[in-house]
Amino acid sequence: MKLAEALLLRADRMRTIEQLKVRIHASARFQEGEQPPEDARELIATTSSVLDELETLIRQINRTNAVTVMEDGRTVTDALAERDVLRLRYSVLTSSADAASGTVQRVPLMRATRSELKYVTTLNVKALRQQASDIARQARELDGRIQQVNWTTELQEE
Repeated sequence: MKLAEALLLRADRMRTIEQLKVRIHASARFQEGEQPPEDARELIATTSSVLDELETLIRQINRTNAVTVMEDGRTVTDALAERDVLRLRYSVLTSSADAASGTVQRVPLMRATRSELKYVTTLNVKALRQQASDIARQARELDGRIQQVNWTTELQEE
């Protein structure tokens, strides 16, 4: 199995677990004299089985990411860490630009009309947005390289 297939399977198992949780909640408690839609104990046992499968997948994915070396010489784990930080940098820059440009709604501390208060910013919104754009491009390019490796790498078995 390719790493990318395992990642898709992991996402599917995560969705299945969420769906089972909803079904358990719907069946865990019911009115006296009524029948629950499903057997909650059975659903919990099924969930446990899916969780065991998920744990195995996560172990294999992590093991594979740790030993797979990309073209630039770093492991997939290192590339994933960089991608995650790039995404966080993007988020910080865009939220800062939004705050500086007044895009973010704030609750006024005192009543005043717009003409009574003048807002100033300490940040260069244009520069922040350009930085964010550059970082988004870097993250996209890195993600593309990671995806390429995912589709060509065999999953490490236990």
